[in-house]
Amino acid sequence: MKKTLAMILFFVLAIGSVLTGCSSTETAGEKEVTIKVGVSSGDRIWPYLKEKAAKEGINIEIVEFSDYVRPNMALADGDIDLNAFQTYAYFVDFIKTKNLDLAPLATTLIAPMGLYSDKYKSPEEIPNGAEIAVPDDATNMGRALLLLQSAGLIKLKDGFNGIGDLESIVENPKGIKITPLTAGQTPRVLPDVAASVINNGYATEAGFNPVEDSIYLEDKTAKPYINIIAVRSEDKDKEVFKKIAELYQQDDVAEFIKNTYKGAIIPTFIPVSELESK
Repeated sequence: MKKTLAMILFFVLAIGSVLTGCSSTETAGEKEVTIKVGVSSGDRIWPYLKEKAAKEGINIEIVEFSDYVRPNMALADGDIDLNAFQTYAYFVDFIKTKNLDLAPLATTLIAPMGLYSDKYKSPEEIPNGAEIAVPDDATNMGRALLLLQSAGLIKLKDGFNGIGDLESIVENPKGIKITPLTAGQTPRVLPDVAASVINNGYATEAGFNPVEDSIYLEDKTAKPYINIIAVRSEDKDKEVFKKIAELYQQDDVAEFIKNTYKGAIIPTFIPVSELESK
């Protein structure tokens, strides 16, 4: 009898180990799998995708984060199964810096970064000696500096690699003071600065429409700034994750993004291999 109970316990534990990284339940003879996805707070795309996935027997549990660090750490630690909040450039720099074994699963969208001000209507109006806030993480700061260069406020050294470093500024004719801040703080400091470079997600969360409310918006976004769905490297070939990526990259999701964000976010579905070849 004890031997039989031991064998039953063994098989129960063995079945449980197969489900590492996600959970499943049996409902009316059909298996439903639960996948935890980390997103930025206020994301409106994944609730729509959650409804689609439910029809395929996939229960997406949305986990919201208010910063750009914890979603990747939570993914690496196994607290979530996927995340979808970051550009490819940020992802590559982050996993290299933190030595994380994560991989891009699929592309999702481009979210143009913008320059915002409640005092001035164009970059040209920003006066000498004014202060501009930028995100302080390396890739977003680099992207912000490129935006300020495009706006005609600064000039960067030749061959700038996109990694943020204030020492990369070689010309600053207006003597602009550039202040790096945690990305989530950049909308909040607008009353205290001349302007602020704000990531698209934080801008929309703060109630801005990037197309209508920014005083300068990226007019051309390179492939490194396409957002991705990320996964642990060991899980990138799991069929359930591939299915979620497939559901995301369908025409109805593209239309939902366009209609919801009114052009402020652009659905961008290209093979991950095109990013990795850059």
